[in-house]
Amino acid sequence: MKVTLSHIVMGAAACLAGAAQAETLDRIRDTGVVTMGVREASGTMSYTLGNGKYAGFHVELCEKALARMQQQLKLPRLEIRYQMVTAQNRVPLVVNGTVDVECGTTTNNAARQKEVAFAPTVYMEEVRTAVRKSSGITEVAQLKGRKVAATTGATAVTLLRRFSKEKGVDFNVLMAKDNAECFVLLETGRADACVADGQILASGLSRLRDPGQYAIVGEPFSVEPIAIMLDRKSPEFKKLFDAQIREMASSGEVAALYDKWFMKPVPPTGVAINLPASEATRAAWAAPRDKPLEDYVAVRLVVGRTQ
Repeated sequence: MKVTLSHIVMGAAACLAGAAQAETLDRIRDTGVVTMGVREASGTMSYTLGNGKYAGFHVELCEKALARMQQQLKLPRLEIRYQMVTAQNRVPLVVNGTVDVECGTTTNNAARQKEVAFAPTVYMEEVRTAVRKSSGITEVAQLKGRKVAATTGATAVTLLRRFSKEKGVDFNVLMAKDNAECFVLLETGRADACVADGQILASGLSRLRDPGQYAIVGEPFSVEPIAIMLDRKSPEFKKLFDAQIREMASSGEVAALYDKWFMKPVPPTGVAINLPASEATRAAWAAPRDKPLEDYVAVRLVVGRTQ
């Protein structure tokens, strides 16, 4: 058989792909180190406590899953290194191997699955709208002509634009660099509303100077599977990590973690956001799966729904 340059290149690419598939698990075995992607301010799912410490439902879920993996792999040590990520760089950092597990508030959708993999979903999120009570806004249609803040890189931006196009409701979208800035824009009056994940809104409002001045209003823009991101080229690592999530869901450990982070006082404020698990979230606990948003038959836009 004639060997050409293209054959050599294709062969090299295949070797690299094979090496990449085992890279995450092999690297963890060899180094005893795993890098966890975390967020600065993503509600009670993933946030900083300062001094390099992070907390939240997804953060602790990842920590517990990794601890279980350490036992199964019989590793003498497993050091977790925390890497702060943003809505803009979280996918690239998983793709390039900087982050092994991203434990923030990322929607599992078909577009992202082309680049990364996701662990089974155990939290279903509603994208909602937060406003000042004095604004008089009680429905999303009343955003017409208003300034609406959303975090760059978040699915809320796409949902807002789709809603505007489908319903003919024109508003000015202000792009916040992160969730914290979204609340600053709302609190200072530069934005009339902040659109984000419901738990991010509930948590963020509880930390404002006068939480009683604000409310979450209107119908959800969507209901979405929020999941932990993994390297899609490392199927063995994903298989092992997924098994931990499913076992924790079936044992009731996931439900206990939810109660801890969403129904009880959380650090550093000692304030509970009191957000009971939705029916969709409880259904995810009963049957955790890694399917994207588009595969959820019952999950679709609530705003602008056609009968």
